[in-house]
Amino acid sequence: MSATTTETGTATATATTELIVGGMTCAACVARVEKKLGRVDGVSATVNLATGRARVSHPAGVTAAELMAVVEGAGFTAALPEPEPGSEPEDGKDKDADAGATAGALTRLLVTALLSVPVLVLSMAPGLQFRNWQWLCFVLATPVAVWGAWPFHERALRGLRHSAATMDTLVSLGVLASYSWSAYALFFGGAGRPDMRMPFTLVPSMAGGTADVYLEAVVGVPLFVLIGRLLEARARHSTGSALRALASLAAKDVLVRDADGTERRVPIERLRVGDRFVVRPGERVATDGVVVAGSSALDLSLVTGESAPVEAGPGSSVVGGAVNSGGLLEVRAEAVGADTRLARIAKLVEDAQAGKAKAQRVADAVAGVFVPAVLAVAVTVLGFWLGAGASPQAAVTAAVAVLVVACPCALGLATPTALLAATGRGAGLGILVSGPQALEGLRRVDTVVLDKTGTLTTGSMAVTGVTARPDGLGAEAALRLAAAVERGSEHPVGRAVCAYAAAQGAGADRAAGPGGPEEPSSQPGPAGTAGARRTADGLVSSAASGSSAISGSSAASGSPVTPDAPALPGTPALPDAPTLPDVTGFTATPGRGVAGRVGERLVEVVRPDAGPATAAPAGRKPGKSGQKARTRKGQPVPSDGDRLPQVLAEAVDAAGRDGRTAVVVRVDGTPEAVIVLGDTVRSGSYRAVDHLKRLGLRPVLATGDSEGAARAVAAELGITEVHARATPEDKAALVRELRARGRRVAVIGDGVNDTAALAGADLGIAMGGGTDAAIGAADVTLVREDMGALADAVRLARRTSATVRTNLAWAFGYNLVTLPLAAVGLLSPMVAAAAMSVSSVLVVANSLRLRGWQPVPSRAAAGRGSRRGPAAPGAHGSHASYGSHGRSAAAPASSRGDA
Repeated sequence: MSATTTETGTATATATTELIVGGMTCAACVARVEKKLGRVDGVSATVNLATGRARVSHPAGVTAAELMAVVEGAGFTAALPEPEPGSEPEDGKDKDADAGATAGALTRLLVTALLSVPVLVLSMAPGLQFRNWQWLCFVLATPVAVWGAWPFHERALRGLRHSAATMDTLVSLGVLASYSWSAYALFFGGAGRPDMRMPFTLVPSMAGGTADVYLEAVVGVPLFVLIGRLLEARARHSTGSALRALASLAAKDVLVRDADGTERRVPIERLRVGDRFVVRPGERVATDGVVVAGSSALDLSLVTGESAPVEAGPGSSVVGGAVNSGGLLEVRAEAVGADTRLARIAKLVEDAQAGKAKAQRVADAVAGVFVPAVLAVAVTVLGFWLGAGASPQAAVTAAVAVLVVACPCALGLATPTALLAATGRGAGLGILVSGPQALEGLRRVDTVVLDKTGTLTTGSMAVTGVTARPDGLGAEAALRLAAAVERGSEHPVGRAVCAYAAAQGAGADRAAGPGGPEEPSSQPGPAGTAGARRTADGLVSSAASGSSAISGSSAASGSPVTPDAPALPGTPALPDAPTLPDVTGFTATPGRGVAGRVGERLVEVVRPDAGPATAAPAGRKPGKSGQKARTRKGQPVPSDGDRLPQVLAEAVDAAGRDGRTAVVVRVDGTPEAVIVLGDTVRSGSYRAVDHLKRLGLRPVLATGDSEGAARAVAAELGITEVHARATPEDKAALVRELRARGRRVAVIGDGVNDTAALAGADLGIAMGGGTDAAIGAADVTLVREDMGALADAVRLARRTSATVRTNLAWAFGYNLVTLPLAAVGLLSPMVAAAAMSVSSVLVVANSLRLRGWQPVPSRAAAGRGSRRGPAAPGAHGSHASYGSHGRSAAAPASSRGDA
């Protein structure tokens, strides 16, 4: 990751620099770094204790070296982060540095424990005390007080030079005060007598007499604090494991295949866009690209959270970091370095963890004045007990206990550790949040505005059935001619028709060829259609009249055929797909369709309400009757030959009722077949909508598609509020209206047309496969493109909020209870040190529970989400060249882009 990014504005250029800050131990340190950086003109900083990083916004004229000097002037270390991980030496260097620091801390802890245990045992067990035992303890405690506690003394002195007090100041003063009092007691207070015995009490004595030694506090305070810091550091390191796991997915080298076929392994940094590389079974895909040869199944579980392997073949897009589970792949690189999807995911997670929640800002503000306040309280307690006539020993004990028991660390760690663990866990589940504010927003939303195409549905068109006229060319011939013409189109309808024709020839479900015999159906047909029957996808075909139909299979449409509507029986199979014929004179007319000549025939694939062609085929006059095409008010009027036969009209009407798109195949101006296409609902959409309702959220469907398409999807998913034919402006206005009513609104979408609504909502959520504009405007991105992840995100946000509240309640409650107890002399310094260390460890351990959080799906919802059968699709009636047909009359789709 680049350490510095620059933004140019109308007034002055600003930059953002990220620094690694060392030496921070509590929230007071965070406050001091932010305060020092904030004193520089035009500079603002956000410092995160859990990650040890500072994100600094500053004028472009301020250099990183100047910022680091300011941080170092505050008594801390500062450095720029390493470049984007991708080479082994850098990763190894970071690991060596971390290992060295951990080893040093562990060595100090072990030596301190070795010296401290005898002192603690002898001080707490009077029966083990022997002559001059206290002098042995004094000898053992001295290196602990000096060397063992040296990190606290060093940071306290550094803070003193900068007129600042931190948690280390409290620990250092507590150790020095206990050691000094013990030395005074041994040398001048009578505690050095060879036969001196000291009883152990949890509550210190307020009586006078012979001065006691507090050597157990001298060794206990640094020992417990060192243990707490080590456990805390390991726990904080664990909370960032998700980000490190993402970084570890990046390949270190790649097998590049040159134009002459030779292969060579090179470092990943030398891979360039356009290079071709080989992915062997078991290897990771080096970077984002497109498969040019080979086929395999890819495991994306560590990248997007998808558990099922994804098939990849020529033309398929692949994601860097995915594991090749099958055959050999040759891939053309489409993105490298920071532009890859994996790098963007890691950047989003890192940005989220660098942010600061509102609760954390409050805690940091409290912690900023906490240490000075504790010092003032300790001095006040000392003076009060001395003034009240208590012995100096009692007064010092109470003051030392106040210094030691105070713990701003818990305040500083309560929120960032929870957010760190939650964002990491979210990344593992395919949920990326832009920052703490996004998690807070997820917890508060009560209304979710859902886009349809690409969000609730797959966003890709598929043919769901073909119905041919009974006395015409037949379904197979019409489909073959349509695919030949559509081969020259880049429109989604054209791609779907070609794909379906290829699937049919490859052995997909087939129906009658031209004039093939059909068995009569026992199912009643629609009113006025004797002997008509409904095919597997809900399309109407006339079995009695001998019409032929091809119904969409699961392979083609993505929806299995329902068992109560089998494919037509007793029909001959289509032959293997022959080579599609050549097409000449191809034209694509926006709002109408495509046309071209196959031999001497004019083949058109057009909207059901499209007028006759303006150009007749060679050797034929316009219109089937040989007359000139008629017009009414400038619009073409279909001739008798152009009007749809009853069976085709019924198929179009059925498509309109089901919210699907129908196109008509015309050959020489005669309607020969109707091809019906539709979008399919994502399997996770059922579970997502059901879970959102269970969580108390109200789903609202807003789409640019037709009313029929929108209502069909809404009815299937159980959504009651629908806004169809909504433009981007309409969606943004809907969001404003809902917010004006007091609703807290989240918007989920995937297209450019959703950007305004995403930006205007309380919370924007984008699908991972959406456009860059949509993802950029969103606060949350669902990487695995599973709508079920939305409900998981809400649950995770609520669990995180509960964890933060628990942490803060403990941190504030601990200090509110223990400080008064220490001030009145009811806590010994050693017990106070143990309590202070435990408080920090408990806060971090509670946050770590989020790492293992698992969404628990409802059985009912899971049953709905996994059920078989064709999902009610939404129509792509908004395409430029095609439209949806209404129930009984033509209903042109909206002219805008996909919803």
